[in-house]
Amino acid sequence: MLYTQLGRTGLTVSRLGLGTMNFGADTGEAESLAIMDRALELGINFFDTADMYGRPLGNGVTETLMGRWLAQGGGRREKIILATKLYGPMGPLPHQRGLSAAHIRRACDESLRRLGVEAIDLYQMHHIDRGYPSGMAPKWLNLQYMDLIRACDHGPPWEEIWQAMEQLIAAGKIIYVGSSNFAAWNIAQANTLAAARGFLGLVSEQSKYNLATRTVELEVVPACRALGVGIVPYSPVGGGLLAGALEKTTEGRRGSLPAEMLDKYRPQLDAYEAFCRELGEHPANVAAAWLLSRPGVTAPIVGPRTLDQLNSSVRAVEIQLSAEVLARLDEIWPGPGNQAPEAYAW
Repeated sequence: MLYTQLGRTGLTVSRLGLGTMNFGADTGEAESLAIMDRALELGINFFDTADMYGRPLGNGVTETLMGRWLAQGGGRREKIILATKLYGPMGPLPHQRGLSAAHIRRACDESLRRLGVEAIDLYQMHHIDRGYPSGMAPKWLNLQYMDLIRACDHGPPWEEIWQAMEQLIAAGKIIYVGSSNFAAWNIAQANTLAAARGFLGLVSEQSKYNLATRTVELEVVPACRALGVGIVPYSPVGGGLLAGALEKTTEGRRGSLPAEMLDKYRPQLDAYEAFCRELGEHPANVAAAWLLSRPGVTAPIVGPRTLDQLNSSVRAVEIQLSAEVLARLDEIWPGPGNQAPEAYAW
């Protein structure tokens, strides 16, 4: 395993992060515990979760499962950098979500309790809090109370958020703060206001980023690089799109992707999977290796459902992609071509 620093901090993390979204959902407890043990054996020390992971959503199932793993001892807590997230709904009431100071404090205490730890190394805001007036809530929320909220046309101010995070750090409950799914201007605004308070601010941004989804290269990636915010890509294989999706269908294996998506990307997938065969590498590992080659990227989050998937994924850190290979991948999966505004203006 290779290691690097998380953004501008001195914190050393593995170049692959272990994502736990499948634990307690698609992956049962026994295999989830085995995957975490194996990750340690492989040198992965960056473990990422969220309070709302696991089924049913919002019950803290995955954090609770991880807490049982940590409680086994053997230095497990000392061996990992523990990251979790807050923001999503954690109950049926309107105030049990978002980034209000009240919810930040309550959500942190509940995560600490479920995980059975004294401190969270990286506490991440899962989404920017826009307030969501009636009728504008994201589809995934789908909570009846959202239709009853009228005076909710803005999220909490950064002064409220940063004061709450400062208090958690002072209390020894968290060490670093990160974001996820933030726009570039959110990151810039947050860290400008944090600096004015003499506060470290955001040290990482977890964004959806892969060969097929490169929108963040327009503004998020340049902003993070300029501000010393480590980029932690999630969905490195695009939900299975970049993990040999076509090969699975030709072999008669059941895939999780809808036929419409396969049809949409079929020409690119044909070219990509053929190119990976030329390289002698699994498509999923090429996709992760490509992310590892991108400027500003700290650690892609791999989310294995099985031990075999985890064992296979570490190959990505060993793959060195030449300039010619990178150019060919750009041809198959073209990004925006540059950062903004050069990507679309003179």
